Amino acid sequence: MMLADLGADVIRVDRPGGGVAVVPAEQDILGRGRPSVAINLKDPKGIEVVLQLVERADILIEGFRPGVTERLGIGPDDCLARNPRLVYGRMTGWGQDGPLAHTAGHDVNYISVAGALHPIGRAGGPPQIPLNLLGDFGGGSLYLVAGVLAALVSARTTGEGQVVDAAIVDGAAHLMSMMVSMQQAGGWTDERGTNLLDTGAPFYDVYETSDGKHMSVGGLEPQFYAEMIKLLELEDVPDRNDIAQWPTLRKALAERFAEKSQAEWAEIFDGSDACVAPVIPLREAPEHPHNVARGTYVDRGGLVQPAPAPRFSRTPATLTTPPARPGENSKVALEAWGIDDVDQLIADGTAVQTD
Repeated sequence: MMLADLGADVIRVDRPGGGVAVVPAEQDILGRGRPSVAINLKDPKGIEVVLQLVERADILIEGFRPGVTERLGIGPDDCLARNPRLVYGRMTGWGQDGPLAHTAGHDVNYISVAGALHPIGRAGGPPQIPLNLLGDFGGGSLYLVAGVLAALVSARTTGEGQVVDAAIVDGAAHLMSMMVSMQQAGGWTDERGTNLLDTGAPFYDVYETSDGKHMSVGGLEPQFYAEMIKLLELEDVPDRNDIAQWPTLRKALAERFAEKSQAEWAEIFDGSDACVAPVIPLREAPEHPHNVARGTYVDRGGLVQPAPAPRFSRTPATLTTPPARPGENSKVALEAWGIDDVDQLIADGTAVQTD
């Protein structure tokens, strides 16, 4: 989706009938910008179609377990033989090698082993799962995109493609670089909920308001913290630099935030440098004034979705095609990519055109 948002001409190869769907295909935002062709990869003619697509492509991305594409006949050696400049991106949880490489897993497992899940949570409680943002999308997708784009620059410079092994466990570990540094310098402990950024510090946390909603507080720097205390109209607060007084400071902040509603506090802190913001439910985020002003969310065909990011001054990213059902674009997309005899491929069942 990111590559398509940024202007790449992407074609998605699905299995006929599709896979397990989290939401209906036409509502799957992650499928936007990627016309879908359904190809039978158990048919040698289907493999040949994929290899013909490879000949025309800059990048191929696959998400199978290690060794699967090799057995199918579309592994790195097969594809690079057809297109030596190809960037072959491989997205897995555990990577292409290592003792766990061939075992199943999910985001929560990868970030567990990477050391990224253990620190997340409150003191005395269990680790808290950060949706699947930290692993799948943060340590996975974003690192894959960075890797294939870097390899593409190299391929265009040298004429030689390569394989990019993007493992979620590697990316999640890489994301933890700052915490690893702090730990080795003695500024971070393994006891969750006691450190600067894991709700241990009372000035980096969330507080409940009188209407049961929450405000986020991020007053790390002294000047921003001072602004927060000023707008809260608190006096004689404990010294925030004295960790022994953190429980007392937390109590004072919690009691003060509980005196007003979220809307009241949002108005008080609006436009200030106090680093305090309302915690907005996902359903309401598109309506927040800042998001509205920037167009952070857009409505395309009745489907509200995040706009492409980041933003460019000369070549702005735009939404192209809407999410597609598996095989919905087989005929048009294959013909657009220069594949011959598409009608015959569909008639033979090598490619499937969804009605």
